[in-house]
Amino acid sequence: MSAQTGAAFLLKISNSASPPVFATVAGLRTTHMAVAGQAVVVTSKDSGGWRDLLSGAGARSISISAAGIFMGSAAEAQVLGNAMAGTLDTYLLSFEDGHTLTGHFLVQKLDYAGDFNNERSYTMQLESSGALVWA
Repeated sequence: MSAQTGAAFLLKISNSASPPVFATVAGLRTTHMAVAGQAVVVTSKDSGGWRDLLSGAGARSISISAAGIFMGSAAEAQVLGNAMAGTLDTYLLSFEDGHTLTGHFLVQKLDYAGDFNNERSYTMQLESSGALVWA
């Protein structure tokens, strides 16, 4: 198994059409995904002093953080609009091996920064809502 490049780890946003067409959020330099789960503990006297967890129970979520250079693309404008309105939208993460993760996300945080002599940059945090599709 060979290492995969980070450049192929892309964040895309839907145009809300049916079927949806996804546009890459331009200018991203880093993308990060974290999968979290909340365990349901079912430990009893019969557990022999060991913690028991209930498989398949609890809440699962995915957080995506990304940082990049502002390019003024339509996809970036759509992300900003979603952040300002607090709107859920459909996003897709694509991986170099061909897998994708698709689902509804909320822009939890969107930060812009810029220096006088440098490019304008941004960071964002997305939080999942509902079931996601891994394909």
